[in-house]
Amino acid sequence: MKKKKLDYFSALYNVAKVINATLELPQVLSEIVRCITETMGVKASSLRLLDPRKKKLLLAATYGLSNEYIRKGPVLVEKSGLDRKALKGKSSWIMDAQTDKNFQYGGRAKEEGIRSVLVVPLGIGKKIIGVMRVYTEKVHEFSDKDIQFLEAVASLSTLAIENARLHQNLRTECDLLSAYKFRLDDN
Repeated sequence: MKKKKLDYFSALYNVAKVINATLELPQVLSEIVRCITETMGVKASSLRLLDPRKKKLLLAATYGLSNEYIRKGPVLVEKSGLDRKALKGKSSWIMDAQTDKNFQYGGRAKEEGIRSVLVVPLGIGKKIIGVMRVYTEKVHEFSDKDIQFLEAVASLSTLAIENARLHQNLRTECDLLSAYKFRLDDN
C-alpha cells in the first residue's frame, strides 16, 4: 500500500455523498470501488453480489483490475473459502492469494500481480447479499482500521443497493398501475 496518511473519515463522507447523489446503482457502485482503491492505496477493489441460487458471486463493480482478470471465470462460493467466510458475516483476509488454497484463482492472481486480499460481507443484519474485496500488489497485513473502514463502506454500499432495488420496484409498480389505469380509461 502507498505510504500516505489514510483519511478514512473523509473517504466515508465522500462515499455517503456518492450514495445520496443518485439511485443509478452501477454508477454508485463504480464510484464506491474507485474511492476505496484510492483511499486505501491498494491495487484494486471489487464488489460482488450473490446470485439468487447462492452459488456464485457476480461482479457488480470493479476498479483497478484488468479485463483479462475480470473475465477469468465465475467466482464459485464452494471453491472460494475466503468468500464463504464473508458470506457467513465474517471479514477476513489472506496474505498471499497466489499460494493460499482459500483463493479460487491463485494462478490468475499471480498473472494479475495480486498478493493480499481483504474481503468483507455486504449485508444488513444477518442477510448477506455479497462481498467487497480489496487487492494489494505486495504482501500486506491489513490493520483493524483498514478492516473497519471497508466494513463501514460495505454497510453504506448495502444500503445503496437496497435503496436502488426498492426504488426500481416502486418504479415498476407505478408503471404497472399507470398501464392498468390507461386501460381502464380506454374502456
